[in-house]
Amino acid sequence: MTQAEPNRAVRAADGASGRAPYVPALDGLRGIAILGVLLFHTDRLPGGFLGVDLFFALSGYLITDLLLREVAASGSVSLAAFWGRRIRRLFPALAAMLASVAVLVWALGPPDTVRTMLSDGPWVQVNLVNWHLLAESAGYWDRFGAERVFEHLWSIAVEEQFYLVWPLVLLAAARSARRPGRRGHPERPVDRRIAVASVAASAASLVLMVLLVGADGTSRVYMGTDTRAFSLLLGAAAATGPARALLAAAVGRWAGAAAAATAAAIAVIWLLADGADTRWLFTGGLFAHSLASALLIGLCVQAPRTRLSRALSWRPLRWLGLVSYSLYLWHWPVIVLLSPERTGLEGWARTAVVAAAAVALAALSKYLVEDPIRFRARWARGRSGAWAFAGAMVGLAVLWVVLPAPAPPAVDIAKLE
Repeated sequence: MTQAEPNRAVRAADGASGRAPYVPALDGLRGIAILGVLLFHTDRLPGGFLGVDLFFALSGYLITDLLLREVAASGSVSLAAFWGRRIRRLFPALAAMLASVAVLVWALGPPDTVRTMLSDGPWVQVNLVNWHLLAESAGYWDRFGAERVFEHLWSIAVEEQFYLVWPLVLLAAARSARRPGRRGHPERPVDRRIAVASVAASAASLVLMVLLVGADGTSRVYMGTDTRAFSLLLGAAAATGPARALLAAAVGRWAGAAAAATAAAIAVIWLLADGADTRWLFTGGLFAHSLASALLIGLCVQAPRTRLSRALSWRPLRWLGLVSYSLYLWHWPVIVLLSPERTGLEGWARTAVVAAAAVALAALSKYLVEDPIRFRARWARGRSGAWAFAGAMVGLAVLWVVLPAPAPPAVDIAKLE
C-alpha cells in the first residue's frame, strides 16, 4: 500500500458529504488576512496587502482538498455540482453589494467615480475585472483611489478564474487515473498527479512574473491571473497526499515550533513589504510568502492543538474569518464613501469608523444574504437556482445600462494651445 492510499481512504470516509474535518485555525487565518487588507487600505499597515496572498493560498488548499475528497469518494468530479456550490457561496453577496453600491455611488458619488463604476461593473460581474483594469492601464499602486470603487475586486476575479479551470484539471486527472497504465506501469494516484501539476504550474507562474515585471510598474504581474496563480497553486499543492506526507516527515514532533517560525517569517515579510517599492516581492518574494502561507496552512491542519493553532482559533478572530468574504466585498466601497472629506476624520479614528461600518455591513450580508441562500433556500438549487442566477445576472447587466453616466468633463481647447 502506497503512502497516498491511506490518504485516499481517509478522504473516502469523509468525502461522502464532501467535507473535511473542521480546523478552526484556518478561519483565524482568514481573520488575519482580512485584517491585514483592511489596515493596508486605510494606510495603517503597508504590507497588509499580502493578506490577499494568504487568502489565495487558503482558497487553493480548501478547494483542492474538497475536490480530492470527492474524487476519493466517487472517482470523479461533478462540475455542475461544484460550480453550483461556488455560485451559491459567492454570487449572492457579490450581487447584493454591486447593486447596493452602484445605486449609492450613482446618487452620492462624484462624477469620476460614477463613470468608472459603470465601466468596471460589467467586468466585475463576469469575473474579468483584473484584465479590464490592466487593459485600461489602471495601476494598482498609484491609482488605487476613490475614482474606482470596485478595483479591489480584481482578486475575486482571479479566484473565480481559478475555480473555473482547476476542477477541470482534477477531472482530467481522475479520468486519466482510471485508465490502465501504459506498458504495464501501475496508475499513479490522482493527488500525486495534482501535486506534480500544481508545483510545475506554480514554477511556471513564478517564471512569468520574473520575466514580465518591468521598469514601467508592477501592476501587470500583481493583478494578472497567470502571474498570481502560484499563490493559489501552492495552497493546492499543500492539500495533496504527497505534500502532507512530506510535511509530516519533515517536522515530526516539531510541528508547533515549525508553525511558530513560519508565522514569524510571514509577519516579518508583512512588516518589510511596502507595495511597488519592494521590488524583491516581484522577483521571488511573493512566491516565498505564498509558500510560507501554504506551509502554515498545512501545519495548522496537521497539528491543530499547537499554541499557534489555539491562538488562531480565538473566537473573535474566527468570527472575523467567517465574515471575511463579505467584509472584503464591502470594505473598499465603505472606505471610498467615508472619505476624509466627508467624515472629517483621519488616522486611526477614520480606520475605526471604516472598520465598524464595514464589519456591520459584512455581518448583515452574511446572516441575511449569504447563509440563507447557501444553506436554507431550496429555490437556490437545481434548475430553479440556475434560473435565479440567470435572472440576477440579467438584472445586474441592465443596471449598468439604465443608470445614466455623468457627462464627461469639458475640455477647454484654448488652454491646450
